[in-house]
Amino acid sequence: MVKAIVHISLKHGVLDPEGKAIQNALDNFGFQEIKEIRKGKFIEIMLNESDKSEAKDKVDKMCRKLLVNTVIENYKIEVVD
Repeated sequence: MVKAIVHISLKHGVLDPEGKAIQNALDNFGFQEIKEIRKGKFIEIMLNESDKSEAKDKVDKMCRKLLVNTVIENYKIEVVD
């Protein structure tokens, strides 16, 4: 069994209203030194797979079919034991 971790972030140039809201809230708490905040997603998937390369390929297919909107999002897959 292996664990796949998928990090998803908005592509550069895509507006991030949630990130902007977080930045504004932190600014109100006195953290004015923040230039920009971008909010992303983190997904953990446990797979009944022993081959890390095969697991990564399967998770990549999951990302392209459902988990990631590839028009506006980037993603990175990390497979760990």
